[in-house]
Amino acid sequence: MQVKLALPKGRLLHSTNILLQRSGLELSGYSEHSRSYRPQCSNFPDLFLKIFHERDVPIQVAVGNYDLGICGRDWVEELLIKYPSSALVKVRDLGYGKSDLYIAISKSAKVASMEELKARVGTIRIATEYPNLAESFALNLRLRRFRIFPLWGAAEVYPPESADLALVSQAPDSLFDEELLPLTSILRSSAFLVTHRHSWESKDMSALLQRLYAVGNVEEAISEGLESQGGGMKEPSSSSQNSDVWLALPDGHQQEPALEFLSKAGIRVWDSSRSRCPSINLEGVSVKVIRPQDMPLQVANGNFDLAITGEDWLYDHLYRFPSSPVKEILDLGFGRVRVVAVVSNELPVGSLQDLRGLLQRGELSSLRIASEYVNIADKYARDNRLSPYRLIPTWGASEAFLPEDADLLIENVQTGQTLAQHNLKIIDTFFESSACLIGNAYVPGDSSKQKLVDYIVRILQRAAGGN
Repeated sequence: MQVKLALPKGRLLHSTNILLQRSGLELSGYSEHSRSYRPQCSNFPDLFLKIFHERDVPIQVAVGNYDLGICGRDWVEELLIKYPSSALVKVRDLGYGKSDLYIAISKSAKVASMEELKARVGTIRIATEYPNLAESFALNLRLRRFRIFPLWGAAEVYPPESADLALVSQAPDSLFDEELLPLTSILRSSAFLVTHRHSWESKDMSALLQRLYAVGNVEEAISEGLESQGGGMKEPSSSSQNSDVWLALPDGHQQEPALEFLSKAGIRVWDSSRSRCPSINLEGVSVKVIRPQDMPLQVANGNFDLAITGEDWLYDHLYRFPSSPVKEILDLGFGRVRVVAVVSNELPVGSLQDLRGLLQRGELSSLRIASEYVNIADKYARDNRLSPYRLIPTWGASEAFLPEDADLLIENVQTGQTLAQHNLKIIDTFFESSACLIGNAYVPGDSSKQKLVDYIVRILQRAAGGN
C-alpha cells in the first residue's frame, strides 16, 4: 500500500531532512541543492515523496492528493480558519522550525496597545501573507473598518506608508525590525505533521509514524550557529515619509538585473541586498523592495507610484481587474521569459489541439491546471476551450505538480532546460514577457508628483533605448 508524503522546501527543509534521516529513512534527493522534486526512500519502497512550497503542503493534503505532510502550523491554521470542515487533520507538533505570527505597527504611528488600535478612526489596512488569519484577527478584535492586503511576501515593508499594520512571521529571539513595534502575538508556530482524514482512517501508516515519533529533539541535531531561516526581518535604512514618489523594486532573481538597469540610467540604490527600504540618489523619491507579484495591485491601490515588475504579473493582474488603473509605461528589455503551457512527457500529447482532443474524447475527465498565474491560466483555458478544467493555485516549485497532481502547467521559462530536467515538455507559448515599468494612470498630469514621475521615466527611457 502506497503512502504519499508531502515535504517542504525552503526554511524547514534542512530540519525536516534531519528528522527523516534520524527516523531511519534512507533518503536521496532531499537537500537544498537537489534539482529533483521527488526524493527516493530506499528502505520504504511504498513511500512516495514530493517536495512543495511549504504553503502548498496543507492544501495538497487537504484535497487528498497526499496522505501526510510536513509544514508550519501557520500555514495549517491559515487554511483551517477559512475551511474549518476541511479534511486536513493536525497529527503532531514536531517541535522545530519555531516562529511567531505578530501584528506589528510602525513606531511612527504612536500606537502602543490593542486598545489604542481599536480606538483609531478610519479604515485600518493590514498587509500580510496570511489573509485569512488577518481577517480573523480583525473580526475578533472588532475593528470598525479594515482592509486586508494579501501579499506574496515582505509584509514588514508596507507600514506606515502603504499599510497601518503588518501580520508577519518572526523567528524566536531574533531582533524585530527597528521601525516596527510588535503589538501582539496571534499564533505560535512550529513544524507540524498533518494528514488527510480519510487516509488516517483507512490506511495503515503505523510503521512510518512510529519511526517519526521515535525521533528526539530535532533542534538538538542542528549544528550550532546555523543561521535560522524562519522569517526574521532585515534592518532597513531610513526613508523619507514625505516623499513625492514611491518606487517599488523587485526582490529575488529580478533584483540584480533591475539594479544594473538603474545603474545604467545613472540611478544608484544603496543597501538593497540587506534592506527592504534602501536609499536612492533621487531627491523626493523613496524605495521599497517587494515581491514582483504584488506590484500591480499595490500600484493600483496607490501605495506606489512606479514599480519594476514583469509583464507576466501585470497581465495576470489585468486579466482579473480589466478596469484597473495600472498601466505599462515602459518596456525595460531585460528579464525576458516566455509564458508557456507545459505537460509531462508521460502525457501522449504534442500540441494544444492534442490536449483538447483528450478532453473531447473523455480520456481526461477534467483538466487540472497548476500555476502561480491563476488569472492567466484561467483565461488560457477559457480562450482555448479546455473544458472542463480545475485551477490549482501554486506558490512556487510548480514543476513538482506534474504529472501526479496536475495535468497542465502554465509557467514562465527562459531556456526550457529546467522543464526538460523534470521530464516536462512545452506544447504551447502563450506570450513573451520582460521587465517593465508600471504606474497609475490616474495621477493628475500637472501635479508635482507627475513631473517627478515623468523625469524618472525619461531617464529610464534613455537607458532602455540602449538595450
